[in-house]
Parts: sequence; structure tokens; C-alpha cells
Amino acid sequence: MSKQHYFQEFQLASTAIGQRLDQAIAEHCEDVSRSKLQDWIKKGLVSVDGQVMTKGRQKVVGGEQIRIDAEIEVAGEWEAQDIPLDIQYQDSHLLVINKPAGLVVHPAAGNRDGTLVNALLFFDENLRHLPRAGIVHRLDKDTSGLLVVARTLEAHTKLVEQLQQRAFEREYQCICHGQMVSGGTIEAPIGRHPTSRLQMAVVPNGKEAITHYRLRDKFNNFTHLKVNLETGRTHQIRVHMAYLKYPLVGDALYGKHNFIPSGSSDELKEAIRGFRRQALHARKLGLEHPVSGEFLHWEVEAPADYQHLLSVIEQENGRV
Repeated sequence: MSKQHYFQEFQLASTAIGQRLDQAIAEHCEDVSRSKLQDWIKKGLVSVDGQVMTKGRQKVVGGEQIRIDAEIEVAGEWEAQDIPLDIQYQDSHLLVINKPAGLVVHPAAGNRDGTLVNALLFFDENLRHLPRAGIVHRLDKDTSGLLVVARTLEAHTKLVEQLQQRAFEREYQCICHGQMVSGGTIEAPIGRHPTSRLQMAVVPNGKEAITHYRLRDKFNNFTHLKVNLETGRTHQIRVHMAYLKYPLVGDALYGKHNFIPSGSSDELKEAIRGFRRQALHARKLGLEHPVSGEFLHWEVEAPADYQHLLSVIEQENGRV
């Protein structure tokens, strides 16, 4: 794996008071894993107000000036593979991709190839020299919809900054079990599940996570939601909806994967059993172009399997 220089300077918010150093800087470096940041701290590659710190558990008081000067792995050895891409927008600075459900975004143990990164490297070999092959934010394997990819280091840096400043417009749609009465906002911190290594959870010491949700349709036993993310934590929508006791249809990790309401028709039973992923789609994406400064916006309809499930629910479960 090849490496590339990684440099960041930023000021911690005053609200970071009492946080661990590694936790506080992780909120500004969402393109870098917490374990990597901890490693950089131990190696003396992170300074706080000009002083090198080597203990990630050290508490911060808020407002400190942080400087990170390190190296990060880039996609040097990953294989380029001819995998079709549904490109919604492209120029010399960025790509916007409509990712299908079932496509893993980034190679990892168990998924070394056949991922979006492999497809991107075939499309543009130069992405090999960028962190995560230019990918700025992720979608879960079984979530469909829009994500942005930077094609230059300058664009990557500016897009990551926008993401950290919560300047992206990100709207999702999802189908939940249960009938909600109204929309609302969930402000509940998310971190690793205390006992399950595969799951995230609402935990007291988690990262700030804010999800806004509005009703699109109500049915007797289901709700179709429009969801806007203010933050972008791992599995955020899935975790927050399960926390409210309205898990996503098809979500085997957090919800009622095979749950079928009593009195359901055979067609509805078949539709629910046959939907083998979480009913979640990244419908809209908006951002400021990293070079021109123009605000750009894209929207894609949910894929056929999602549309079919929704139509069966509407016909068989009854709109309220």
C-alpha cells in the first residue's frame, strides 16, 4: 500500500471541553479512522497549541489549535476492475455516483475486490493517488443512492471540509416498521455497540449524531420517511430509527428483518420476505463545487426493488 502526505490544521470547538483528544479530533477528520488517529498521536504526529501530544486519552478544554502532519494509505495496490458505474455528474474535479444496493464502497477484509473503489480505479487510474480513491463519504453496502468522489487532492480536501462543516445537503428516504404520528429530530450520540462488534448503538460517550425526519406516507403498519442528516455517523439512520422503535424494513442487523404484520396478504408477506436489505435510499445530494464555488444538486429515484416494496405496502397495507 502506498502512502500520501496528510496535513490538517483546525481549531477545536469550545463545546469539545472534557473530550478525549482522539475523540475531539476525530470529529474533524472523518476521512481517517479513530485507530489511525490514535496511532498518529502515539507517534507524535499531532500537536496541540504547538505542543506534541502522545496520549489520545488526554482531555481537551476546547478551542485548541490542532495540527496533524502524517502520512495516509492511498489506493496504491488495489486492483482496477471493469465494474459499471452509474455516473450522474463528472468533471475534472469530482464525480457523483448513483451506487446500487449490494455494492461495497471500500475494500476490506472479506471484500478485497468487486467494490466501488475497484470500479473507480478502472474508470480513472489517477484516483489511485488519493485517500480512499477520492471517496469523501460512504454508503452502507445495501444502501442505494448518491455519493461524491473527488478527482484531485484539492477537491478532496475542500469536500471533506464541507462535510465536516455540515454543508452537504443529504436527503434519504426509508421505509420503517410501525406507524409514526409525526416527524421530528433525533439527537442521540452514536458509538460502537458495547457487546456487538458489528453494530453501532446510541451510547452516552458516542459521537454527536443528529437526524431530521419527516413523514412522506403513513400506512397501517409502516411509515415512509424523508430523512436529512446533519451529521454522518456509521449506520446513523438505521441506528436512530431502531432507537425510536421504528426499525427499517429488511434491516437484519438492527430491526425486524422477517417481521410481518398479522393479517398481511400473501403478496405483502412475499414482498417483505423477499426484500433482503435495509429499505434505505440516498435520494438527494447537494454541495458547493470545490473549485467554482457553485452549489450543485442531484436527485435520483429509488431502485426498482424499493419501489416495488413500497407499492405493495401501499396497495396491501393501506395508506392512512
